[in-house]
Amino acid sequence: MNLRDSSLPLSRDAVDDPVAARADAHAADPVAPPQASAPAALRAMGQSHFHESARAQVAGSAHYIDDLPEVKGTLYAAPILSTVAHGTLNGVDASAALALPGVRSVVLAQDVPGDKTLAAFAHDEPVFAHSTVQHIGQVIGLVVADSVMQARRAARTVKLDITPLPAVLSVHDALKAQSYVLPPVFVRRGDAAQGLAQSAHRLQGAFEVGGQEHFYLEGQIAYALPLEQKQWWIYSSTQHPGEVQHWVAHALGIDNHAVKVECRRMGGGFGGKETQAGHMAVWAAVAANKLGRPVKLRLDRDEDFMVTGKRHPFAYEYDVGFDDTGRITGLKLQMAANCGFSADLSGPVADRAVFHADNAYYLSDVEIASYRCKTNTQSHTAFRGFGGPQGVIVIEAILGDIARALGRDAQDVRLANLYGKDAADGRNVTHYQMTVEDNILHELLPQLERNADYRRRQAEIAAWNAQQPVLKRGLAITPVKFGISFTATLFNQAGALVHVYTDGSVQVNHGGTEMGQGLHTKVAQIVADELGVPLHRVLVTASDTSKVPNASATAASSGTDLNGRAAQFAARNVRDNLASFVCGLDGCGAGAIRFEGGQVISPKTVRSFDDVVKEAYANRIQLWSDGFYRTPKIHYDKTTLTGRPFYYFSYGAACSEVVIDTLTGESRVVRVDILHDVGHSINPAIDIGQIEGGFVQGMGWLTTEQLVWNDQGVLATHAPSTYKIPATGDIPAHFQVALWPEANREDNVGGSKAVGEPPFMLAISVYEALRNAVAAGRRPGAPGASTDPVALTAPATAENVLRALGGL
Repeated sequence: MNLRDSSLPLSRDAVDDPVAARADAHAADPVAPPQASAPAALRAMGQSHFHESARAQVAGSAHYIDDLPEVKGTLYAAPILSTVAHGTLNGVDASAALALPGVRSVVLAQDVPGDKTLAAFAHDEPVFAHSTVQHIGQVIGLVVADSVMQARRAARTVKLDITPLPAVLSVHDALKAQSYVLPPVFVRRGDAAQGLAQSAHRLQGAFEVGGQEHFYLEGQIAYALPLEQKQWWIYSSTQHPGEVQHWVAHALGIDNHAVKVECRRMGGGFGGKETQAGHMAVWAAVAANKLGRPVKLRLDRDEDFMVTGKRHPFAYEYDVGFDDTGRITGLKLQMAANCGFSADLSGPVADRAVFHADNAYYLSDVEIASYRCKTNTQSHTAFRGFGGPQGVIVIEAILGDIARALGRDAQDVRLANLYGKDAADGRNVTHYQMTVEDNILHELLPQLERNADYRRRQAEIAAWNAQQPVLKRGLAITPVKFGISFTATLFNQAGALVHVYTDGSVQVNHGGTEMGQGLHTKVAQIVADELGVPLHRVLVTASDTSKVPNASATAASSGTDLNGRAAQFAARNVRDNLASFVCGLDGCGAGAIRFEGGQVISPKTVRSFDDVVKEAYANRIQLWSDGFYRTPKIHYDKTTLTGRPFYYFSYGAACSEVVIDTLTGESRVVRVDILHDVGHSINPAIDIGQIEGGFVQGMGWLTTEQLVWNDQGVLATHAPSTYKIPATGDIPAHFQVALWPEANREDNVGGSKAVGEPPFMLAISVYEALRNAVAAGRRPGAPGASTDPVALTAPATAENVLRALGGL
């Protein structure tokens, strides 16, 4: 069945007619503004408008940091990198570098005027390595020169005197040595040991999933400009300008107010520029402070790989008990995260993995041990999903193994384990004590099953596999239930400014950042509807710490939820001012004034928005306002990992079909059907693009993107020649996306839901389909060939598929 023929309202093919597809998308909008909703044709929200920078990007006129005009006297920095995984740093000999043409200086730890330790949460990472080095690629200092290439060539001539020390290079070695960046965390509910002991069936298993390089198109970059009176202007490709501001001020020993950080857009972020963009800015600023000149630092791709952290690799061990239907009756789970040499964001990443170890399923008696392992590798960091994928994949793998052990269809086992619809069945409270109030998977999963013709295809694939000796196919449906909010409650706040100018044009500034995901576009749509003006009259400007202070990172999929709501409130304040002014002119109540289609409509007359603004200005009415929003209902005890850390859940499911070659281990994804929940979509085209992109990125994590460190701690896969992200040829010929039609049940902006991270986990359906194909390809007649757990290490490269088949 083609998804276009389903009863659902929108597929990728419907984007050409977004008004028809979503004409009544907001009819039951739970966030009703004071004025009546405008007709759908007049509204910006719910329609597939172009990304605000799309035309400029296609034309090559969209500016990234390396495109900005450089101030006269700008110098260029290149990093000096450790060549040893762990050792004592005895000295740095930069004499050869300083003798090269164009080289101005070498910057080391002693040149940091403020705190020589970065202002990170755990305060455990030096600005520049000084007494010890802790991974190959750790930055020891900078060479600063008149050109980029002069700096890079000179940096390679610096000689380092390092005495090697024993290095911990794997999560298993870290567990043995009890080497942790943060203490282990344990979460329990019920009695897992008793649940296991009383279970009708029991399985044990272990497997690993690898990390992932962010591979943003624009590498890490910062441009530091010293201003008058010890003030600074920092251009940073960052998801968190406020943190960059704080880190730079901390390193320079000055107040935050003396540092302005600006970011118009990033060429991709994916979490890799949440904290680690701060390193570039600090290094550039320290160099600029020493030389009294602007300094730009841009890592090349190899350096970016060697210096920056990745998605956290995880290793799992589990012991699960279950009944004859596959329902889990007891679970002990160990999750060990490879965090690298410092904590960075490993604590909240590992916490979110714990929170999502249930995915969509009720666990009555469960015990989870989470280890945050310290190794001598790059310090791993945020990546799309932020630990969620590493939590979701383990429970999906467990359910797949249960289904194989019982000879049941995995879809039936998953349905048997779902959280309940409501409190009546007693199965709607998570292991961290949050009540699941909005579970739509009991309807969504069967709908996708019908759309994808799952049962018929599963029977066809079984018949195919019985006849084909070499090529084996696999099919799987997996759901996602992803919590939306920062787990650190304090970050769930946002601010925005809305300025209406006397010509009726509107400028918006908010604390979020644009990395290609369409945040600025959605915020502009929200503000346009609030003021009733055409979308082209609204301009969203660069993220800037001197406009909106103390902004949270654009992360946790909450960019639109937080910043869109703050901007909506700011625009509403301006609208209320104008409505009060007009009602005074026309002698009516302010609630009777409507703003739509570029007009202000009262019971007596219709005026253009532009004319009302001019009149209001002449009568000294305020035409600008701030807006502030903080997420309601959430609370969380970080000591016990209990509470309501999430405002709501986003749901979805994917059905993926794969084929493997049992002789070579090669695999291909041949069909994907997705049904995803974004609430009432603010911009369907952007949301579908996020779903497609997130899925493909997740597919890369689980199939081709393999990070390999050798036994010396060298990252061997540090360039596109050795590290393989999905390309156009990897996209399945059949790739259909449909949106679930229901609005967010919580009071969120426009009735929408977050879309950035949840689709990433839909790609776990590819991993499960591959494991099903491997199970079909194992040697017939071998003990446990059809029932034993499939130990497939992710990513499922050709080598790893052959190992799982028993061929290596």
